[in-house]
Amino acid sequence: MESAAAAQPPRQLIRAIGRWSLVALVVNSIIGSGVFGLPSTVAALIGNFSPYAVLAAGAGMSVIIACFAEVASRFHQAGGPYLYARVAFGRLMGIQTAWMLWLGQVAAPAANANLFVIYLGEFFPHAKDPLPRAIILTALVGLLTFINIRGVRAGAHVSNFFTAAKLVPLFAVIVLGLFVLQQHHWTIASPAVASPNTSQWLKAMLLLVFAYGGFETALAPMSEAKDPRRDAPFALFMALLACTVIYALIQWVVVGVLPDAAHSQRPLADVARLAVGPVGAALVAIGALISFYGYLSAKILAMPRVPFALAEQGDFPKVFATIHRRFHTPYVSILVFAAMVWGLALLGDFKWNVTLSAVARLLYYAVGCAALPILRRKNPEGANAMFQLPAGNFLAVLGVILCLILATRVDFGQSLILIATIALALLNWAVVRNHERPSRSRS
Repeated sequence: MESAAAAQPPRQLIRAIGRWSLVALVVNSIIGSGVFGLPSTVAALIGNFSPYAVLAAGAGMSVIIACFAEVASRFHQAGGPYLYARVAFGRLMGIQTAWMLWLGQVAAPAANANLFVIYLGEFFPHAKDPLPRAIILTALVGLLTFINIRGVRAGAHVSNFFTAAKLVPLFAVIVLGLFVLQQHHWTIASPAVASPNTSQWLKAMLLLVFAYGGFETALAPMSEAKDPRRDAPFALFMALLACTVIYALIQWVVVGVLPDAAHSQRPLADVARLAVGPVGAALVAIGALISFYGYLSAKILAMPRVPFALAEQGDFPKVFATIHRRFHTPYVSILVFAAMVWGLALLGDFKWNVTLSAVARLLYYAVGCAALPILRRKNPEGANAMFQLPAGNFLAVLGVILCLILATRVDFGQSLILIATIALALLNWAVVRNHERPSRSRS
């Protein structure tokens, strides 16, 4: 008699992320906490030139994103940059990329969860106390974990909601700032930095490139996108356009409205306060809470698909590829990722190693760009690419060069975590490689 288990269809992920949900996921993965503090930091470096730097950084990121758009259009499986690196350069580079992506991204939502508690303190002063803080962080991460285990469709709906919700206060700040500028005949301006030098420009560009970063997160759950090879390029370009417009307008408003934008701790709140008083500042604080939690929701939706993809390819323990019998989600990977975010957030005022974050992102951006001509050679007809990038080989080289130039502005003085990450990835590669040898010999 046939067993009941044999008669059941294999458990698979469900393709439920549509085109516009994918656009929302990319935007949600990019816009996090940086937009609320970065304008003053960039203004301190290059003053009134900063809006132009925002546009220049967007143009630079368009090269990298365009390369990723073609590469992503060749795949319909989960994994994102890990998968691209593995197919183009082999298992070792794939695993190295996965570890950089995983460890670099797990810290960002943890930091946003901490910022959520800090901003919540504006309305609930005891939120920063140890016990309330632990309860709040547990509730924040726990609720999103529960939603995403219950189904990718629910997770995508939550991401869509927070994407729309976080854009409302940002557009409100832009409108209020433009109103103030118009009332003063567009003459208000913060003091300009006298002739910013090349070093200041590169530092500003480095910060802004990372402000545009995070799009790679949304490329991880492609096994659950309805039409990933067509929708990924569309989502990347639409999100880049939207974020460039938002960032440029916000930077223009900040340096135009605030008399001393470079020393503002909360530039967007200060713009709103000047426009409509304390109510405006409260609006921005609420917007920040929404943005932080929305960013967290995007990461918990997408990033667990990286260890899932590793396990699916045989590069990680098989348990990470386990799919829930009822909800068809990689629940083990979701639980592990959420637990890591929760643990890091509970550490308190932890500050992620900036070197690791910077170099990790530059690494897999450079690898993603370099993968484009390699994948073209492996498939010269381009039959597997739903999007063909004009002058793709040239732009791929340009993207790698941009990453190398930006890497010269990174402080390598504290690279212990980076070295540890590389070592763990090498160990991971050695273990799976040695595990394969006995299997081959038996066969």
